Amino acid sequence: MKIGFIGLGDMGQSMARHLIRAGHELAVWARREAAAEALRGEGAAWCASPAALAARSEVVITMVTASADVEALVLRDDGLLAGLAPGAVHIDMSTIAPGTARQLAARYGERGIGWLDAPVSGGPAGAREATLAIMVGGDAAILARVRPVLEVLGKRIVHIGAAGAGQVAKACNQMIMVAAIEASAEAMNLAAANGVDVAKVRAALMGGSAGSRVLEVMGERMVSRNFDKGIDARLHHKDFAILMAEAHALGTPLPVAGVVWQQLNALMARGGARQDTAALLTVLEAMRTA
Repeated sequence: MKIGFIGLGDMGQSMARHLIRAGHELAVWARREAAAEALRGEGAAWCASPAALAARSEVVITMVTASADVEALVLRDDGLLAGLAPGAVHIDMSTIAPGTARQLAARYGERGIGWLDAPVSGGPAGAREATLAIMVGGDAAILARVRPVLEVLGKRIVHIGAAGAGQVAKACNQMIMVAAIEASAEAMNLAAANGVDVAKVRAALMGGSAGSRVLEVMGERMVSRNFDKGIDARLHHKDFAILMAEAHALGTPLPVAGVVWQQLNALMARGGARQDTAALLTVLEAMRTA
């Protein structure tokens, strides 16, 4: 297929490369042309604007940071809406607000253009290994058309429901995952306060019912105090802003998530925006030693 790709960060680079290797004709655009240099060397075509990219694409995939970024790509004067033809599909794999996804789906629908919100879980490693979990909102018939494209990028593709439903599922994913990171940090902090070897505590917990992927990966980073790799905490902070806004709008109580949200706020205030979210441990340590 002719695919356009926007969002050439740590995950996007790997995802775009998989599409090229799968034989798709790929075009790319980025705010900084240098970000596309490596992909151009592997066969991707450069486009001068989102509209130009859209005009040559059957499917456009976006993998950017926030709701405002996706809205700008779609609605700017030289944006995707100006270039996509009826029958084309925009698959947004970013993590954005469900309401934004619904609004953009409606705008596209007025012009006969398809939309899927398809946020992912798995992080940079999942993108590199093409093992992402993909949560899809939108029309089932559109998903059926583009499923072979998504199968290049992930191993588990679940159609959640109508437009916006994929983003609801991603908010639930982030709520559980970051709460588990906070719980792991609290466990490591309690062990350290007792003068116990935190590495041995983690090893013991991994063999029991508390064992999890979060404790395996994030717990190891806490033990080794390696907070400089992984996913920036600012991204989880952004995701929690989305889910807490949803909870407020719907009157849905999220007591555990509310506490985790405050811990993320504290990490941001400590200058930890670009640290891995495992650095939530440092917030607890600062509270313990204050």
